[in-house]
Amino acid sequence: MGDSRTILPPGFHFHPTDEELIGYFLHRKVTNLPCNPSIIPELDLCSTDPWELNEKALMSQNQWYFFSQVIQGRATEKGHWEELDMDEDIVTSAGKKLGIKKFWVFCIDQVQKRIQTNWVMEEYHLFKRHVKKGRDGEKDLGEWVLCRVHHANADSQGIYSVQAGNDEEVELSLLDEVFLSMEDNDDAISFPKLQ
Repeated sequence: MGDSRTILPPGFHFHPTDEELIGYFLHRKVTNLPCNPSIIPELDLCSTDPWELNEKALMSQNQWYFFSQVIQGRATEKGHWEELDMDEDIVTSAGKKLGIKKFWVFCIDQVQKRIQTNWVMEEYHLFKRHVKKGRDGEKDLGEWVLCRVHHANADSQGIYSVQAGNDEEVELSLLDEVFLSMEDNDDAISFPKLQ
């Protein structure tokens, strides 16, 4: 978000419901209506690994929010988002269907294996009947989604499963995931000097 980040008052908590995320924030984005203050930034999903979201997305209560364009592949430099078969309809309190929430899990790509992390993304889509087409050759505004990224529930205990080629499961700690996500460049690692 950089220098253009909106300064919010002390005590501000951003904890919208699914209905508010789709019915207010995503609807306003898709239909090009103003949203004041404009606190949810736009982000290219493929340019950022989930652990790099701190200065790029709106963070509230260990959850990161951002708008992104709908894309086919959701691959980043270190891995990819894999869709879970758990779509959920988002319905208003009056029973009207607003949109759908899709669930994704981030996997780190390694040679001959993939490491499923506890990074989870909820991707909110507005139903097509709520989407207005773009004007005069502009990109279709209905291609926007709202994403909420967070760590999975505490029952995962920071453990990740590795899917190896031989279908054996290996448990890795959070520290193992950090080391696996680092580049193989010894110069990139620096330790503080002890005095």
